[in-house]
Amino acid sequence: MKKIIVFAPHPDDETLGCGGTLLKHLDHGDIIHWVIFTEIKERDGFSKKLVNQRKKEIIEVSKKYKFRSINQLSFIPTQLDKVDHADIINEVSKILLKIKPSILYVPFYGDVHSDHVISFNAIQSCTKSFRYPFIKKVYAYETISETEFNLKVNSQFAPNRWVDISKFIDKKIKIMSIYKSEIGQHPFPRSRTNIQALATLRGSTINKKAAESFMILKEID
Repeated sequence: MKKIIVFAPHPDDETLGCGGTLLKHLDHGDIIHWVIFTEIKERDGFSKKLVNQRKKEIIEVSKKYKFRSINQLSFIPTQLDKVDHADIINEVSKILLKIKPSILYVPFYGDVHSDHVISFNAIQSCTKSFRYPFIKKVYAYETISETEFNLKVNSQFAPNRWVDISKFIDKKIKIMSIYKSEIGQHPFPRSRTNIQALATLRGSTINKKAAESFMILKEID
């Protein structure tokens, strides 16, 4: 039984990036924890309706994955670049030391959204083996609407790990559909059509119906 943390800059990143893989871990009896870096609040200009809807979505999604814990930090979406980086690192470190996971799923460092990049950098600072010896594997996931829009030639997402999610792709799409304000109609990137298309593409690489792909950032055996 493995202890796993999935880091999501925003609610929905966990499902877009590795929802099928999380369901597979759950099927294997692993324990999964969820860390969300940001939170929408009325005081920051978000409507009461949207704030309440997002809270309900997070609860519903957490039940689908049977997360052992939800750790939602209170940083404002799209404004992580205004936060002292040491404060973000400190929050990540406290969670890691409390849970002591062996596997981390993290956003890709080349994503277009600055929240993804800053989240990754904070996590990266907390993976030194002499301080966090329990961390054995770190995998970067791709997020539709962020990863594919990276224009930096030298930092493109280059997967070197694939997970067969043929058994779980339908449930992944159903879970993503819980985020009503985040999913749209094709050709909008975050659509059922595109989630299925990416899974089909990644699956064809390994001769499977559907897959998710990752970049191996760290593996200790």
